[in-house]
Amino acid sequence: MRFGIRTLDEAQLAGKTVLCRVDINQPVDRASGTLKSINRIQACVPTLRELSDKGAKVVVLAHQGSDIEYKNFYTTRPHAQVLSQLLERPVQWIDDVCGPAAREKIAALKDGEILLLDNVRFVAEEQTLFEMKLRLTHEQQAKTLLVEKLAPLADLYVCDAFAAAHRDQPSLCGFEQVLPSYMGRLFEKEFCTVSQVMESPDRPCVFVLGGAKISDAFLMMQTVLERGVADQILTGGLVANIFLAALGKSIGQGSVDFIMKSNYGEYIGKAAALYDQFGGKITLPEDLAWVCGGERQEASLEQIPGDIAAVDIGSRTVETYRQAILNAKTVFVNGPMGVFEQSPSEYGTQAVWQALADTQGFTVLGGGDSITATEKYGLTEQMGYICTGGGALIRFLSGEELPVVKALRHGAAIG
Repeated sequence: MRFGIRTLDEAQLAGKTVLCRVDINQPVDRASGTLKSINRIQACVPTLRELSDKGAKVVVLAHQGSDIEYKNFYTTRPHAQVLSQLLERPVQWIDDVCGPAAREKIAALKDGEILLLDNVRFVAEEQTLFEMKLRLTHEQQAKTLLVEKLAPLADLYVCDAFAAAHRDQPSLCGFEQVLPSYMGRLFEKEFCTVSQVMESPDRPCVFVLGGAKISDAFLMMQTVLERGVADQILTGGLVANIFLAALGKSIGQGSVDFIMKSNYGEYIGKAAALYDQFGGKITLPEDLAWVCGGERQEASLEQIPGDIAAVDIGSRTVETYRQAILNAKTVFVNGPMGVFEQSPSEYGTQAVWQALADTQGFTVLGGGDSITATEKYGLTEQMGYICTGGGALIRFLSGEELPVVKALRHGAAIG
């Protein structure tokens, strides 16, 4: 048991029917019916292989598509094909979630066989509107259709979906109320890694925070600074621009207009208050870059033209950040330094990411853009740990007890 949650080391799996919730939500090419990426599927393979190898009858539950709009939902059929290839064994699939056909298929499974059910979000109780409007307790989730139909067929529940651990839905939090529950290998690795960062990181511990997800960044900064987790925060992207604006620095009218049009104006005041309290630990850019006529331009803050829109940190800032990263023992990263998708504005992100690859410290990356940048620059193998979670990771680092973590701790006392 780790952090109050059972691990698979404690599970008796042979001949048992296991409900295993994973997060294999991937971008889909609807024209061809194929997946554009398989990184999350690859990440859960060790858990599914272990369950199968140890003789469990494995029933895999997963979602596909944003749950804000129904049109984004998609079948998990292509995921079964990818899993079959990666596991080098058949993965059965059925276009049902908890109806009679699915239950009959589950009951017929033999030891070691794997069945992937269709998208759990085809069931209304798994959708965000259901979650946010009704706000069911975990005990109430145990009485939903999904849990009441599938739990009687299973002996235990395994959650390997740390990336979805911030969600409060029956497939993630309901089964733990009625079945002995365990975390899978991916969940264990991710949860324990980020717990280590929060509780006892090797120091100096440096956070690199950029990108445009401002609410997430400010939640995280407040927590890691107040708890003394971060020794230094290096800022980039919109995060840096908001801090600079809060301090009255020139970032170009285009940057200011973007902040205001995006309704981020409230964060200028929050940034000022945060800097007033923790300014000694928050490092801001010394220079910025913008694009003019398709060419990259840079200037120190004192020489920024009044009408530009900053799209990257400058070269002097890159060197400052690089040295901080190389001297760190732990580095946590969320968000790029600028608009790295375009050549004239990718220098800051590319250089900082190379420093992450070069440092001897332990690096932890999270968030979709951070992972995309890592893949773009071919540095995946040089990073310490890449977390599949985005929202879950941010909320964990902002001090929340994740709903799935709470549920798994409850499930550890069953059976």
